[in-house]
Amino acid sequence: MKYVIGVDLGTSAVKILLVNQKGEVCQEVSKSYPLIQEKFGYSEQEPEQWVKQTTEGLKELVAEFKGNPEDIEGISFSGQMHGLVLLGETNQVLRNAILWNDTRTTPQCREIVETIGEQQLLMITKNPALEGFTLPKILWVKENEPEIFEKAAVFLLPKDYLRYRMTGSLNSEYSDAAGTLLLDVSGKKWSEEMCRTFGIDASLCPPLVASHDCVGKITQEFAHETGLAPSTGVHAGGADNACGAIGAGILSEGKTLCSIGTSGVVLSYEERNDQDFDGKVHYFNHGEENAFYTMGVTLAAGYSLSWFRECFAADEPFESFLQDIETVPAGSNGLLFTPYLVGERTPHADSSIRSSFIGVDASHERKHFIRAVLEGITFSLNESIEIFRDHGKTIDTIISIGGGAKNKTWLQMQADIFNATIVKLSSEQGPGMGAAMLAAYGTGWFSSLKECAESFIESAKTYQPNSENVERYKKIFGIYQQVYSQTKEMNQQLMELRN
Repeated sequence: MKYVIGVDLGTSAVKILLVNQKGEVCQEVSKSYPLIQEKFGYSEQEPEQWVKQTTEGLKELVAEFKGNPEDIEGISFSGQMHGLVLLGETNQVLRNAILWNDTRTTPQCREIVETIGEQQLLMITKNPALEGFTLPKILWVKENEPEIFEKAAVFLLPKDYLRYRMTGSLNSEYSDAAGTLLLDVSGKKWSEEMCRTFGIDASLCPPLVASHDCVGKITQEFAHETGLAPSTGVHAGGADNACGAIGAGILSEGKTLCSIGTSGVVLSYEERNDQDFDGKVHYFNHGEENAFYTMGVTLAAGYSLSWFRECFAADEPFESFLQDIETVPAGSNGLLFTPYLVGERTPHADSSIRSSFIGVDASHERKHFIRAVLEGITFSLNESIEIFRDHGKTIDTIISIGGGAKNKTWLQMQADIFNATIVKLSSEQGPGMGAAMLAAYGTGWFSSLKECAESFIESAKTYQPNSENVERYKKIFGIYQQVYSQTKEMNQQLMELRN
């Protein structure tokens, strides 16, 4: 039996999967590392920690592996997006990596829009200027740490730095590069206009390869440290959302993914490179060749539920906490929740908006509030789906993964609110599986990622929309959409009164 490894370099931990030719996960290792948050809004990490913990994880995995390390033929990556790693002339790290959830760059985002114009920015990069993206981080360093910027020879994204340390090869790939605001997304090349406009030498941008491309073998030193064979092929990998899509089989037109973790994502496959969503949703290159994906984000999806539980039932297991929601009818008896605990991303890029419970009365019990939270999260995700549909996309089948796929009542709720067939997978490994699939395809096990998905991914159960609930939820969703505009000014006033 032959094997591949998928490495998912997340924000708080690296997760490593050993996968065989049947798509079975044979071993799994996770190693955590800390965040560095020296000031409000700052979020950084030391890149050496990624290397150290991944090395330790691979060493542990190989030590427990019962076969010959030479049977592990390939390794690939999924990575947290947007993070900035600056390297000097000898490829040394110049400062801590600035991560995707760092929010210090609001002035740089304004500068980007004012300098190049919103429409030109969208035409080139397909995305608005948001604090999480890489270009605002580069401009922040340029303005606030000019001595470091002067020394910078190349920038890398997090997983690309990890891959460099394993191979000595400096590359990026399209799905992660699409989240920098420096890529011509349609043209699949670094944008000369963006670099020139913002005073960035084009040499700062690394060479681009496809996600499944083999960029080399692991170094002798890395082989010695981990126990992997020096013959192990290393493949470029992809952004975490692109790999999550691959791992869920979102590889053809009409396929859509709903992923509910701390944040929530609705992601849909896109073949066209000229689709225009006016910046209302993200538009990135896929890990699949010559494909794209559109993506809407709810910032506090699963976080809204965990917040409510921590406040009112901290010691109660989620299973018992949710057990009564199936007894509550659709609409939670007139109770409505908006999941804006930390602001919102899609369709309202608003850091000031905050959550509301609307319609509370004395008849409501805890179970009504819990169901209302679940419905509010799902309504927020439905706003992204409605944007896709308004732009001509057909959304009739949605793969649901993450926390939203762990409760049958919530799965049925998604079917009813999205008015689509919801599919739960038999085995869900997320971005790590997508990374392993890129290695399997790149190694030559399959002729395409689609063929790999047919072998590796299996549906466990489907949920069909209930027509009565669909109609009821359509009316409630219309009310939900009014809450943002009617509470926006009040939330801004309350923000000014906070300590």
